[in-house]
Amino acid sequence: MKEAVAFLVFNRPECTERTFAEIRRARPQRLFVVADGPRLSRTGEAEKCKAVREIIDNGVDWPCDVERNYSNKNLGCASRLATGLTWAFSRAESLIVLEDDCLPDPSFFVYCEELLSKYRHDARVGQICGTPFIKSKVDTEFSYLYSRYGPIWGWASWRRAWSYYDLELRSWPQLKRSGNLGSIINSQRERVVRSALYDKLHAGNPSTWDFQWGYAKLFNSMLSVIPRVSLIENIGFGQEATHTATTSQVLGRFEMEFPLHHPDRVIPDMLFETAFSNHCAPSSLTKVKLRAASALKRVRRCFNP
Repeated sequence: MKEAVAFLVFNRPECTERTFAEIRRARPQRLFVVADGPRLSRTGEAEKCKAVREIIDNGVDWPCDVERNYSNKNLGCASRLATGLTWAFSRAESLIVLEDDCLPDPSFFVYCEELLSKYRHDARVGQICGTPFIKSKVDTEFSYLYSRYGPIWGWASWRRAWSYYDLELRSWPQLKRSGNLGSIINSQRERVVRSALYDKLHAGNPSTWDFQWGYAKLFNSMLSVIPRVSLIENIGFGQEATHTATTSQVLGRFEMEFPLHHPDRVIPDMLFETAFSNHCAPSSLTKVKLRAASALKRVRRCFNP
């Protein structure tokens, strides 16, 4: 496989070992590994972080250029992944990105590699996604559809798209004052949720990095490619997870059929977009006064645009 892979790891040896086994099976020529350091307050975490890194160090048994970006101290999920991905994209024009708990079907790599090549110079497309996220399969006659939303359970992108990323959302106050949010987001419920969420992220000390990536795509008019079947199984739910300790969001992992059947037009699929928006911003949210903190908690697991 010619496309580079970025592997984001932390403190879960079991998840890391399973996902790394699929990376080894794909045999990428380049591998970037980003790892956060242990939290001093967590007993035994230093040993787990060391075990995770040893899986990589001892497991690359194919011709591969491995570059490591390991932090000795804990930077936190937001800063570590944001800086790590920026580092990786500075080293490679395009990347297939997997977190330790995103177990891919082998066809995921083939699918990503083909579409990274197809849309490499198409500014309308900013991300290749590994799952529809809201369900295991979506209704389309093609191999994939387009959406302004783009889940990050296994994904791929290009340096040109990542260049818009800003962890601190410095452009948000101006956008909010402009009143243009309504022209971008049709749903009033979704505007309420997003506005509260972006207020919190801009206020400082964000605990997550992925909503900012969704913001970059949404407000720079970049679409995501959504596969018709989920190619990723999230195996990270549990007490050691940063944001997904409990959830009912369990998707199957399926194989993509080839050759890919490409859509006729590069436009968002409105049925999918409506379903995604309703799933992540249900009507009950309009009946309460949303606070920024509660908005972030409410949408943490399901609103990954």
